Amino acid sequence: MADTATESTSASAATAAAAATNWVQKTEDQEISNLVDSLVIGNKEKGSEETNPEASGDRAEPATPAANGTASPPSITGSEDIETVNPADASLLMKIIRKGLVESKLDLEVQRKDPSSPLHSVKSFEALHLKPELLQGVYAMGFNAPSKIQETALPTLLADPPQNMIAQSQSGTGKTAAFVLAMLSRVDPRKPYPQVICLSPTYELAIQTGEVAAKMAKFCKEIKLRFAVRGEELPKGKKITDHIIIGTPGKLMDWGIKFRAFDLRKISVFVLDEADVMIATQGHQDQCIRIHKQLSSSCQMMFFSATYEKEVMEFAEYIVPNPIIIRLAREQESLDNIKQYYVKCKNQDEKYQAISNIYGVITVGQAIIFCHTRKTAGWLSGKMTQDGHSVAVLSGELTVEQRLAVLDRFRAGLEKVLITTYVLSRGIDVEQVTIVVNFDLPMDQSGRADCETYLHRIGRTGRFGKNGIAINLVDSEHSMEICRTIEGHFQKKIQLLDAENSDEIEKIGS
Repeated sequence: MADTATESTSASAATAAAAATNWVQKTEDQEISNLVDSLVIGNKEKGSEETNPEASGDRAEPATPAANGTASPPSITGSEDIETVNPADASLLMKIIRKGLVESKLDLEVQRKDPSSPLHSVKSFEALHLKPELLQGVYAMGFNAPSKIQETALPTLLADPPQNMIAQSQSGTGKTAAFVLAMLSRVDPRKPYPQVICLSPTYELAIQTGEVAAKMAKFCKEIKLRFAVRGEELPKGKKITDHIIIGTPGKLMDWGIKFRAFDLRKISVFVLDEADVMIATQGHQDQCIRIHKQLSSSCQMMFFSATYEKEVMEFAEYIVPNPIIIRLAREQESLDNIKQYYVKCKNQDEKYQAISNIYGVITVGQAIIFCHTRKTAGWLSGKMTQDGHSVAVLSGELTVEQRLAVLDRFRAGLEKVLITTYVLSRGIDVEQVTIVVNFDLPMDQSGRADCETYLHRIGRTGRFGKNGIAINLVDSEHSMEICRTIEGHFQKKIQLLDAENSDEIEKIGS
């Protein structure tokens, strides 16, 4: 690729090359393996790379109610019981539940190799000088004005000569619409071969992107889109004539490298979406790099991620030479309008009693209760249902469709309490939520306080400029330590609440 050919003395290039060494080595190992067994690539088609990684794993069964309507309190026997987030599922859920663009108040940081090069932003889609058919498609989708990331990214993505970009922004801020618009703008319909490829980590995420592209291209009848995903087959020897291919790495590698159904050297735009999910999925780094190595040095590279971890950026800097980097400033969500409390409890039964006492004293609109394990969520749901509460449970054994159905019911107010695990640490905006309860305080894999997850959890109640209440149930020295760490991190007092004292409880609701 061009970035390795231009061996400048710049320190940043050397750093990027060094960081990429492990990726390249792994790729070479994979290529040697494939030479020995040429069937490896084809056999991966129905493997984990396009399916939900959770689907084949062992799942803990949800707690089932006992004969009297409740299950006995579970004990946490080890980390295998802890509900973990599947990044692909979480990302897909966030894409779907966003009814419109999230208006982020966070500042954008823009970094570029040449600080003297001009940067432009636009306040209207007309200012981008799009083809009339494309502009019509944008408005038909309900986009009236560019989101913050779109007004900064689109002029760069559409500029001539093409510029490479790494962009980071939370789900729902318009990343997909931005790169899809750039993809469609770069196509020359007179050329009957693929000019754009877009990689997504899973079948479901690829379909989501394809649906956005199809809607935006509704009035561009001459532009042809094709999915390269599980279930899509290509007759032997057939050449692809569609202009844009959207798919998963394994299938695209099959079609482009193994079957040579299209010429990767003619690709003018390469998009890698959901990069943070991509590198969390086994084998995807190798496949992306193998595809990347076949592209021309003039190919425009676009790299999108919801997060900005070191591992993601090392991968990005290998894939994308000389990029303009657009990222959100570190999350600054304020906790000023959220009253935070902790309640000392001896065990899970006392935790439940604390919730019951709070519900008995103050008026609660809707509440979200976070549990550490699926088993605890099931037990708590049984107890609350028995006591007459309208409860919904959201946990990892549900499909994305089932999770959406639960969220839709909660949004509509059909259930007043949503009990959930780590699958919903962020991303839901329900205006009626007045209380968030941490039945179990958030911790990382090592048992340390997870401050970012705490921020996203209790941020569910401080939305729309309203005041919210966060209740943290503490049942051990360890959870007390986590509570103090979180308090120190945010420099916001978490006050002790006596859940046996109705007068104290009344005060928090005032």
